[in-house]
Amino acid sequence: MRWTKTLTMVEAHAEGEVGRVVVGGVGNIPGETMLDKMNHLNTVDDSLRRFCVFEPRGSAQMSTNLLVPPQRPEADAGLIVLQGDRAHAMSGSNCICAVTVLLETGMVEMIEPETIIRLDTPAGLIEATATCKDGKCERVSLDMTPSFVEQRDVEVEVDGFGTVRVDLAFGGIYYALIDPGQLGLKIEPDQARALVDAGSRIHRVLNSACEVRHPELPSLNSISYTMFIDHHDDGGLVGATILPPGRLDRSPCGTGNSARLALRHARGETVPGDKVSAQSIIGSSFDVEFVATTSVGDRPAVLPRISGRGWIHGMHQIGVDPTDPYPQGYILSDCWGDAFDLLL
Repeated sequence: MRWTKTLTMVEAHAEGEVGRVVVGGVGNIPGETMLDKMNHLNTVDDSLRRFCVFEPRGSAQMSTNLLVPPQRPEADAGLIVLQGDRAHAMSGSNCICAVTVLLETGMVEMIEPETIIRLDTPAGLIEATATCKDGKCERVSLDMTPSFVEQRDVEVEVDGFGTVRVDLAFGGIYYALIDPGQLGLKIEPDQARALVDAGSRIHRVLNSACEVRHPELPSLNSISYTMFIDHHDDGGLVGATILPPGRLDRSPCGTGNSARLALRHARGETVPGDKVSAQSIIGSSFDVEFVATTSVGDRPAVLPRISGRGWIHGMHQIGVDPTDPYPQGYILSDCWGDAFDLLL
């Protein structure tokens, strides 16, 4: 074996969503902040993301998390989330995976019954409180970045659906929040493919028709995902986040429910101190807590707390032989959706 690049991975998932964690071999990513580093990956050199995410070393139904030295002195680790389309600023499920890996592999000392880990992300500092027992990280609670509504009741014309109404909100990344009922859809496992097709189609229209820009982090200026939102009869939330190029988040989605909390507050549906369970399409759940109100620039915002569980399920290394014809991988529309050409 004569690899010219080697990365060491710990495989983990948070409530069903795979978020493998790169614990060795990344090297330096240029940038003075984590946001600078993310922007470098997205605009200057995308080869590391493609190497990790594309086939044959990756797959569509997963995320890859880069653990790097933090830029903030108060942080324990830096985190950048790699997805099928690009690097993203924040993800609740992936933070849970990263914290679980940091503690259960001994990269950060586990202190029972609680360990606090601070993650430096492109969206800001995330404080994670891990409940620990007998060497196991049993649950991770994340104090998320301030979340706010960008625009409400935006109407766009989408082929095959006509006029679709969405709300745009920030929960660490930008979301379009959509009531699936207006499309004749429900958040149920047997409708997963239809939800992905609809969400992907709406997403492409929105990113060409709508402008978003974080008031304090102006390079966060695009809608990352669409999220279908509904609720159960008992008041519990249910959601389905659609990620490019065309797949469905298996977890309840931490950043999505943070954005949703901001929208619920703007609608007068929730107040500080409220707690609610948010369920995914596979039945897994996160707890969502409304901690307090705040502001981002001149915009009213909320402080969400998201908690859920993570599990390690494997370890491996990936690499590339110098004769390999696919050093940065490849993708095909059978797995990566009908928008796969946008990723190349």
